[in-house]
Amino acid sequence: MNGIQLAGSTRRARRAMDRVSSMLSFVKVVEHNGFSSAARQLNLATSVVTTHVKSLEDRLGVRLLNRTTRNVSITEAGRAYYERCVQILSEIEEAEEAAQVLQAKPRGVLRLNTSSAIPSLIAPSIAEYNEMYPDVTVRLTATGRMIDLIEEGFDLAIRYAAVPDSSLIIRRLASYRVVVCASPQYLAKRGRPKHPSDLAQHNCLIYYDASYGKDGKEWLFTGPDGEFSVRVSGTLETNSPDALRAAALGGHGLLMAPAHIILENLKSGALVPLLSDFLPKQFSVDALYPHREHLPAKVRTFIDVVAKNFREIDWDPCS
Repeated sequence: MNGIQLAGSTRRARRAMDRVSSMLSFVKVVEHNGFSSAARQLNLATSVVTTHVKSLEDRLGVRLLNRTTRNVSITEAGRAYYERCVQILSEIEEAEEAAQVLQAKPRGVLRLNTSSAIPSLIAPSIAEYNEMYPDVTVRLTATGRMIDLIEEGFDLAIRYAAVPDSSLIIRRLASYRVVVCASPQYLAKRGRPKHPSDLAQHNCLIYYDASYGKDGKEWLFTGPDGEFSVRVSGTLETNSPDALRAAALGGHGLLMAPAHIILENLKSGALVPLLSDFLPKQFSVDALYPHREHLPAKVRTFIDVVAKNFREIDWDPCS
């Protein structure tokens, strides 16, 4: 390759890099609703991000964003271009990961989201994983609601009852059943419900999480005619599984919970299972992660450890 060809190749490579940088700036402006927020995410000056987006509009000859002094909104052409940019940037990221994944040793921060009751279940897996891969720090956040993995910067979620999302891969880790239970003290005072309709006469402990969009007062059962729900009420509503279990153990009411998280209490007799003939169908514990042809090593190996340990859990102790 002579000097002229080399210079031309270098210029083309530089233009390609500039174009990718401009696309990334545009995507961040759309996702964070403004130039300043995008600049903070990219650790760039706002003027640089503005220049990148302006250069895209000039080159394409279309307006991608409508700007006012108060906000930024995307145009129809901008929406179509944004979707292609997201795909292209994702493919670039996957290409870089694919070049490293076979040799990559898990390292860095694994940003993990779980349902509120999951942390105690995966604590042994985290300890084992830390022993195997000391270069990885697991940053665990438990929430009632299902978060947006991509928007909120998480690598992986492990949750009960995953909501289908075409942008995510869902891998089932286990199936479980729920149980209605109460302490012997409560049953001695209030009696044992024989049918779900009897719950109207009982104090029911409510798992409540406003951010999840449910009030927790519809308990699901199954019968000869299929599934049905019963509206319940009680004197405690909380998004803390530990608080609910403590209240049930203290004789304050009936609890509906995944059977495996109160396994020891059921085995000891501290909690008594009820309405077993009306238990609903099985639910699932799932791993969720963004669509990627090549998972980062830290995500792939963590899921493998959790899946192995979950196979040893008694998920249906009342069977």
